[in-house]
Amino acid sequence: MRLSNKSFLKKIPRYAILAFLLLLADIMVLPFVWMLSASFKMQRDVMAIPIKWIPSYFYPDNYIRVLHLGGSSAKDYHFFLAYWNSILLAVVNTVTTMLTAAMAGYAFAKIKFWGSKVIFVIYLAQMMIPPQVTLIPRFVMFAELGMTKSHWPLVLSKLVAISAVFLMRQAYSIVPDELRESARIDGAGEYRTWWQIMLPMVKPTLGACATVAFLDSWNNYLDPLVFLSNWRLHTLPIALNQFVSEEATQYGLVMAACCLTVIPVFAVFLAGQKFFIKGLTVGAVKG
Repeated sequence: MRLSNKSFLKKIPRYAILAFLLLLADIMVLPFVWMLSASFKMQRDVMAIPIKWIPSYFYPDNYIRVLHLGGSSAKDYHFFLAYWNSILLAVVNTVTTMLTAAMAGYAFAKIKFWGSKVIFVIYLAQMMIPPQVTLIPRFVMFAELGMTKSHWPLVLSKLVAISAVFLMRQAYSIVPDELRESARIDGAGEYRTWWQIMLPMVKPTLGACATVAFLDSWNNYLDPLVFLSNWRLHTLPIALNQFVSEEATQYGLVMAACCLTVIPVFAVFLAGQKFFIKGLTVGAVKG
């Protein structure tokens, strides 16, 4: 009995930490639960006290009005178009960012060329420059090129992600050089060695970088606000901001719009979470 009591006492700190983490998780999750619940309520029931977490009725009109379905007479905020623009930009930016990061990381990690270390240091130095500092020069450059009436400024600005290049370089660095040398002995060229041998070895880091790139593009608000003057090119954060500014007191509608906005975020994060932690950990093993 004494041994069992000692064993229980040793587990008390573990239980306390678990209880504390569960409390923090509840604090973070409850706002999302309230948002989802409020999106299916009528306006008069949204702010009712005590809070009714599970509505006694199903009220989909909030989503119908936000998406402007069924010939609704309410103002059209073009959520469908904004959805398409955001998804298109997020997918394109993710693919291009991963392609450039995977190739540049491999070059910095495995290919010895003149000035590679200096160029890599310059890459890292750019991480210390806030993107807001270069916002005006980028706008002037894209305006002179006549690209402000298209999505090209948002695509070209995300073409190279320095943080993704850094993580990919770290991931390639821990892959044994013998694999690359064996492939070269078997007659594989540099491109084939990278594509068939090296790239599959860093899939966790690639998945983590892809998740971050997608979320970064999806949540980007400042760049579309500055570069996109045509409402047909607006992304979801801008459409949501306009909706909230005009329907601020319609809490059910605002919560429905917010739910529609975070659905892809949850889906992408849940799909990529197993790569996220593993990829960042693998990439940080070797400096």
